[in-house]
Amino acid sequence: MALRLPRPHRFDVYVAVGGLLGGLLLMAAGLHTRSSGDPVTLFEGFWPVLVPLTVTAGCELLRRTAPRTALLTGTAAIVADQTTQGNIATVLMFTDLVYAAVLYGPPASARRIPRITGLLTVAGALVPFAVWREPEALLIGVLIGLVSFAPAATGWIVRDHRDAAEAARLRAEQTALLAEMDRTQAVTAERARMARELHDMVANHLSAIAIHSTAALSIDEPATARQALTVIRENSVAGLAEMRRLIGLLRDAGAAAEPAAAPTLDGLAALVDGARANGLDITLDAEHGEVPAPVELAAYRIVQESLTNALKHACPGPVTVALAQRDDVLDVRVTSPYGHRDGPRAPGSGAGLTGMRERAALLGGTFEAGPEGSLWAVHATLPVTEGDLE
Repeated sequence: MALRLPRPHRFDVYVAVGGLLGGLLLMAAGLHTRSSGDPVTLFEGFWPVLVPLTVTAGCELLRRTAPRTALLTGTAAIVADQTTQGNIATVLMFTDLVYAAVLYGPPASARRIPRITGLLTVAGALVPFAVWREPEALLIGVLIGLVSFAPAATGWIVRDHRDAAEAARLRAEQTALLAEMDRTQAVTAERARMARELHDMVANHLSAIAIHSTAALSIDEPATARQALTVIRENSVAGLAEMRRLIGLLRDAGAAAEPAAAPTLDGLAALVDGARANGLDITLDAEHGEVPAPVELAAYRIVQESLTNALKHACPGPVTVALAQRDDVLDVRVTSPYGHRDGPRAPGSGAGLTGMRERAALLGGTFEAGPEGSLWAVHATLPVTEGDLE
């Protein structure tokens, strides 16, 4: 299988072609970095200068795709160029190879190259000075620094800024993702809360309407039908009022409207009276002190939904509602006759049990519902201390 080299970047092609053409123009004009009589010059003529120039220009094609290979090959070419009359284009392209190796190379190479070139710069200044004892010898280190250390340091600075910008972009994307997740969770939680409130407020009235309308249609007695229609009208009006209140809250969510008062445990008596009017035989036993508003609302809604389920599914018989506060827990228990039921009944979806369980879980409490012998029992424990509610 043939090995295919990566295609060079368009800008790198421009740099390679420009450097090669510029070097050829300098050679045609007879401009070199050293004269033919210089003691360092070992090879004179056109071709010795052209070979390092061409190799360095070829390395420019690899400055992004293979920066380390380009730098190593370019280093050999610049060393060879020092034995000829030299070309300034070869030197300039080598500085670009050093810069590109730090900027585009692996992190390990990006850390090592500035250190190596820095040591070469110091050595290039101190060793000649120690040998010749001439201040001009220090210029060798300066030249080495300009050709190697300066482009390496520049590449490191640019790479550091580029990495910082990339890290900032990633943090911004993560922040946006977290914000979107928070928004989605908030919307989901709000929809669940609205579903619980809508179910708890309206299900009781609609269940009563369904049961009494079925009774009115199945029993051919004017008095019974009239009584059923009266109950249907009362529950329709109450359900419509609850719906209007909920719609008003939704429409005024962003306006400066006064919040509607949430149900409290003081309203349990009225709730029980309404359930009695729908035909349930209820006994209420509520003993509790001051409890936080979230606990009051949850307890009220659990009792309300339990009475709704009793109206829809319970057999004839007594229904008990008991609230007791012990230590730091409010205990809520509702029981109703359990078994086969004769007569009309409203269909259930299970959303009520889910809503009650969610209300208890949000407060850190527990919830259980199921048959206990001949009774269906709903039992919830709700913490009432501030520490448990956090």
